[in-house]
Amino acid sequence: MSLSVVVLAAGKGTRMRSSLPKVLHPVAHKPMVQHVIDAGTALNASGVTIVYGHGGDTLKQALAENNANWALQAEQLGTGHAVKVAEQFMPDNDTILILYGDVPLIQSATLERLLAVKPEKGIALLTVKLDDPSGYGRIIRENGSVVGIIEQKDANPEQLSINEVNTGIMAVNGDLLKSWLNNLSNDNAQGEYYLTDIIAMANEQGYAVTTAHPDSAMEVEGANNRVQLAALEREYQKRETEKLMLAGASMRDPSRVDVRGDVTVGQDVELDINVVFEGKVTLGNNVVIGPNCLLIDCVIGDNTVVHANSIIESAEVLTNAQIGPFARLRPGAVVGNKAKVGNFVEMKKSTLGEGSKVNHFSYLGDTTVGQGVNIGAGVITANYDGVNKFKTTIEDNAFIGTNSTLVAPVTISANGFVAAGSTITKDVEKNALSIARGKQRNIDNWPRPVKG
Repeated sequence: MSLSVVVLAAGKGTRMRSSLPKVLHPVAHKPMVQHVIDAGTALNASGVTIVYGHGGDTLKQALAENNANWALQAEQLGTGHAVKVAEQFMPDNDTILILYGDVPLIQSATLERLLAVKPEKGIALLTVKLDDPSGYGRIIRENGSVVGIIEQKDANPEQLSINEVNTGIMAVNGDLLKSWLNNLSNDNAQGEYYLTDIIAMANEQGYAVTTAHPDSAMEVEGANNRVQLAALEREYQKRETEKLMLAGASMRDPSRVDVRGDVTVGQDVELDINVVFEGKVTLGNNVVIGPNCLLIDCVIGDNTVVHANSIIESAEVLTNAQIGPFARLRPGAVVGNKAKVGNFVEMKKSTLGEGSKVNHFSYLGDTTVGQGVNIGAGVITANYDGVNKFKTTIEDNAFIGTNSTLVAPVTISANGFVAAGSTITKDVEKNALSIARGKQRNIDNWPRPVKG
C-alpha cells in the first residue's frame, strides 16, 4: 500500500513570542518542521502535504526546496479540522501518516515500526507512557484493546490516572480517514474537532486499532515555548554526539559539542570542547579538533590536527596537516598532505601544496602554492583590484619573505626567493631572488615629536 504523509504545521505558536511561525524555529540549525518532513520522506512516501495557517508565505519560502503539497487551514478549529483540509491530497487507497511540525525528534525507525503494526484496514497509533501524563489525551483500553482517547479537559478522575497517552501520530487508511473526518463533532470542552475521536469511531465500526511506541518519550515531545525548544535541542545533541562516540570519536565533554548537520568520523578521532559542526563534515582517522572550532561542509584527512579557535568552511584538508590556532579556511581552500596553516592565517579559493607552510598572519586569496614552499609572516596575495579577481601562483620550493605583498596576477617560479618586505608586481623567474623595497634614507639628529 502506498504511503502519503500529512504534516500539521498551522499553529501560530503564541508562546514562542516570535513573528516566526512556530514550526520554523530551529533545532540544530534546521526548522523543526524540516526534521519532521525528512523523517516522513525517508519512508519513500508518494506525497507529503503540509497543512499551514499562520505565516504561510514565510513557511512556503523556508520550505521551498521540498516537493510538497500545501493545504490551508484558515481557521484553527482543531486537529481533526486540520487533517480534513488536506483530504484532496489523501488518496483512498493510501496509508495516511499524520505527523506534527513541532515534534522534530521523531525517528524514521519509529515510524517504520508504527507502519509495521498497522492493520490492513484500521488505525496504527503511536502512544507513550509518561510518569506525568498531565495535558495529554489518555488512551482508553478495554481487554487490552484501544477503544478511544479522552482529552485532559474531558477526562474524569479515573481516566486522568491513566499514564498511557496519545502522541497524535497515527497511520490510517485514506478512505476510512476521510469518512471518519466527515463525522467529527465539536461537542466538547474546547469546541474543536478532535482527530482523536476517530479512534472511537473505528472501534464502534469493528476496525482494529493497534499501537507502537517510541524508544524515548523525548522523541515525541513538542515545543510550545523557547524553554521546551532548548530541551529538544539538548536531546538532539545528546543523540548525535552519542552516535559519533559509538563511531569512534572521543569527546572531552559531549555536552559541549554541537552537531548541526551530517557528520562522519573515522577511528580514534578526538574532539575538544565547544566544537560546532554544520552541514556535511567528514573527519578521517586520528583527526584531532581543538577547542572552540567551527567546521562547515568540509573534509579533514587522516592524522590532521586542527588547533583551537579555527574555522573551516567548504574546504578540504588532506592528511597529516596542521591547522591553526586561529586559522580560517574559507570556501575553496585546499590544504595538502603534511602542509601547515598557522595562527591568524586566512585562505580563500587557494591550494597549499604538500609540505608547504604558511605559519602566521598571512592571507592567500585565489592562490596556488606548490610543494615545499615557505611563506613568511605577514605575506599577502593581493588578488582584488576593486573590480576583478586575479590569481597568484607560487611554484615548488619557493620562499616568500616576511611582510611581502604579491600583487596578482603574478607567478613566483620554482625555487624563487622573495626578500622580506617586498612588493612584487612582476613574475619572479626560477632560482631568482627578487627584492622590491623603497630606498632607505637615514636622517641624522632628527628631532623627535613632542607633545604640544
